[in-house]
This record gives sequence, structure tokens and C-alpha cells, in this order.
Amino acid sequence: MMQAIEVTQPGGPEVLALTTRPMPEPAHDQVVIKVAYAGVNRPDALQRAGLYNPPAGASDLPGLECAGEVAALGAGVTDWQIGDQVCALLPGGGYAEYVATPAAHCLPVPRGLSLAQAACLPETFFTVWSNVFMRGGLQAGERFLVHGGSSGIGTTAIQLAHAFGARVFATAGSDDKCAACVALGAEAAFNYRDADFVAEMKERGRADLILDMVGGSYIQRNISALADDGRLVQIAFLQGPKVELNLVQVMTRRLTITGSTLRPQSEAKARIAQALRQHVWPLIAAGKIAPVMDQEFALADAAAAHARMESSAHIGKIVLKV
Repeated sequence: MMQAIEVTQPGGPEVLALTTRPMPEPAHDQVVIKVAYAGVNRPDALQRAGLYNPPAGASDLPGLECAGEVAALGAGVTDWQIGDQVCALLPGGGYAEYVATPAAHCLPVPRGLSLAQAACLPETFFTVWSNVFMRGGLQAGERFLVHGGSSGIGTTAIQLAHAFGARVFATAGSDDKCAACVALGAEAAFNYRDADFVAEMKERGRADLILDMVGGSYIQRNISALADDGRLVQIAFLQGPKVELNLVQVMTRRLTITGSTLRPQSEAKARIAQALRQHVWPLIAAGKIAPVMDQEFALADAAAAHARMESSAHIGKIVLKV
């Protein structure tokens, strides 16, 4: 048996409770990871609230990323050995002492990083690489705006876009958070409480690409902030997914609106892992990019970790020590 955190019923952070579960067994092409650290992410809170169900066949336990050691190999696994240190993007189950996941969704812990740092990588780096570079097609020299620049996604997007030669801009909710965005490579960051990002981006020639997790009223404003032939990539909806939208600008200025969710896409995640290993892991090993860590909590304190995340006081990633 192992210790794990389960969602006892839909609700706030207080519904997260320590429990015991049977040890997972690896299926074909899977590994079992002995979890050292698990990342805490917004989708975990949505699952806890009953708004984001795991895909078919996945663990009902929350947790979409972890780092640790390979503890067991399923049939067909040839790329990993027991004892290898890995980090992985998970379909679920990371808030536990052990988790089973497809071997193709694992990556080696980059040279020079601790397991705690490595646990901060998968969810944000898979999401940013697939949405900003693969789907959004960001190119060197383009103007890129990321909302929530001090979040785990935001701090990752700023660093990656800057490393690949884009001009980076961000929004955040305080002057300190804006300063953190600039320190990571943003050319400018706008405090959304007292600045209009649409006006700011118009002064700078508008954005070629926007990565948004806010939705709601931001959707029309994002369209106004885009340059001709610009792209808007939507990955979440903190303000809600429904909005009345005038599509005339989309048509006349040839704009693209797209988005994705990674959790159910097993084959896509394997391709993204390969791309990260080739293009991004060397930058991490060279110290050019690093995860931004906020705070560490014990596994049993998962409710406190969720409360901090939902307070939006954090900068970067929150992790659970298992």
C-alpha cells in the first residue's frame, strides 16, 4: 500500500485528504515512478472542484507531473531502467508515493537540477512548447504576449520565448510580479490592475502571438491587441469560456484563434517529449532556462498548497514533497 491524496468530494482545498491506495502496476509501455516531488497546477484545482475529470483509464488521484526514480518497468519498455531519475507528465495520480505513466511521457532529470526543480518542468514545459511553438508557431523577432506572466506557465513561456529570440511582453497582478517577469526576459510587463495591455501593445506594434489563460473579457481585448495575421492561443478560462465576439476583425485582419488541452492526448505528449528533449533540455542543462519555484509543501499539506495557488500570491511553481 502507499500514501496518496484523494479528492473526497467536489469542493475547496479542504476536500483533499491523505489516504492509502494499492501500489500501481505498470501496463504495457508504462513505467512506475517512485515519486519524490509532485507539481501543483491549476488543472488539479479544477479536478478537485469537480470540473475536470481524468481521461478514461487514468488514476482518479490528482497530480499531472512528478519527478522521482523509475521503480518498475512494464512490458515493452526499453528506454528506461529501474533507478533512472525522471520527470514525467502524467494523466493523473501524481499526489502519491508511486504513479504509473506511459514511458514515452518521461524525460530525464536535466543535468544540474534537483528532483524538486525537475517536478516543476513537465506540465508547464509541455504546455508552453506545444501551444506557443508547435501550435502558435512563434518565430524569432515576433512580439509575444503572455498573460499571467508570474504563473508557472507564464514564467516558463517568458523564458522559452526569450531564449528563442522573440520579443516578450507579459501581464501580471502586481508591480513585484511584473518585475519578476522582466527579470526572466520580458521586454515589458503590465500590471493589469492599472494598465491597459491593449493600449500598451498597440504602442509596440501589437502582438504577433498571445498566450491566454484568462478568457472571458480578455478574448475580445486580445483580438484588439493582435497584429494583422496574429494568433491567439487559449489554454484556460479563469474568467469563463463564453463571450460575445465580433468576428469582423478576425476576418479582415486574418487572425487565428486556437487552443488545446493536453491531458487526453497520449500520442501528442510523446511527440512533445521528444521535441523538448531535443530543443529545450540542452538549454536547461546549460543553465539558460530554469524553473521558477515558489514554495514546497509536504504531501499531507496538499490543501495548503492548493490554497496558496488559488490565492494567486505565488510566483512560479508550487511542489509537494512526497
